[in-house]
Amino acid sequence: MVNVGLIGLGKMGLSHLAIVNTHPAAKLIGVCDTAGYLCSILNKYTGIEVFSSYRELLDHKSLDAVIIATPSRFHGEIVREALLRKLHVFCEKPFCLDVAEGLELAELAERNGVVNQVGYHYRFVGSFNEAKRLLDAQALGRLHHVRVEAYGPVVLRPKGATWRAKSSEGGGCLYDYACHAIDIVNYLVGMPAAVSGTVLNRIFSRDVDDEVYATMHFSDGMTGMIAANWSDDSLRRMSTQVTLWGTNGRMIVDRQEVKTYIRPAAGSAFVAKEGWDVRYTTDLHKDVWYYLRGEEYSAQLDHFFRCIVDGRQENISSFASATQTDRVVSAMLQNAGDAKRRVDAGITMPSPSRGRSGGFMSSVKSALR
Repeated sequence: MVNVGLIGLGKMGLSHLAIVNTHPAAKLIGVCDTAGYLCSILNKYTGIEVFSSYRELLDHKSLDAVIIATPSRFHGEIVREALLRKLHVFCEKPFCLDVAEGLELAELAERNGVVNQVGYHYRFVGSFNEAKRLLDAQALGRLHHVRVEAYGPVVLRPKGATWRAKSSEGGGCLYDYACHAIDIVNYLVGMPAAVSGTVLNRIFSRDVDDEVYATMHFSDGMTGMIAANWSDDSLRRMSTQVTLWGTNGRMIVDRQEVKTYIRPAAGSAFVAKEGWDVRYTTDLHKDVWYYLRGEEYSAQLDHFFRCIVDGRQENISSFASATQTDRVVSAMLQNAGDAKRRVDAGITMPSPSRGRSGGFMSSVKSALR
């Protein structure tokens, strides 16, 4: 049995609490949050021991693993403390606001031989895993373009600020929506080498972006586009879609299905038929013991606990992979800042031909902040 501590009782923390409490291989033995009223109610009606300080939780409970679901700016500090105690760590996304810190923590986790995972749950959706299988088998041939979109109704009017609406806390559409889109691209086709044309727009928020747009450039010549908007109430909940074009055809994948178009002349042993074909998530995912918001939320924690029980350090969504997403985010922030400084200074923006030369791109690999 894996003894688990939970740090942070916001939306995701409470979701994790419900899932952990039902897992056959895990036991929740302590939780931490700064909201005293919430902790007292939780203790009164569940008997779970509560703490107001994460250090008290780590000092007083004999833990095997921790789940960290705090505002983003606290991730690095808490993850480091847990790793120094050689605990297995599941951390909500985004991993670290400081890329250098994230890289250091990923190395520390590897040295200590502990299971480490970040909550990029799309990696546990059946349709996206089927898409990865097809892409790895080169069913689309050589890829030349990818487009990822993430839209949903989070901020629809000016309102009081939560931590997600503060840039210092790591909020905004870039960190809440776009990072999911970036991570699933990294998972499916690999990390871009550079970004350009980054736009971070405020619609209702005062301190953070509500919509994000950028061009991605890959080392093999492939290009990509990212579009994210959390102020779009044409959708009931967050919706993420990836479209890929290759020399053999096209693929469209979201949480519900994988649609492929394979040119008749191309042929492929990895898809059911030529032309259009559709496969549904319901036929692709493995059943979970507990369903909350989507099977992927239970599946990711199950994977985390199974890795601990089986002694497997490798992970589908490791700290190391999450730092790749952090690096792309950092490059986008740098790129958007550079563009704004040029506009403020009255510098003429480059023509399309100059843009393709990379003069105004921001390198992902060198993006550290």
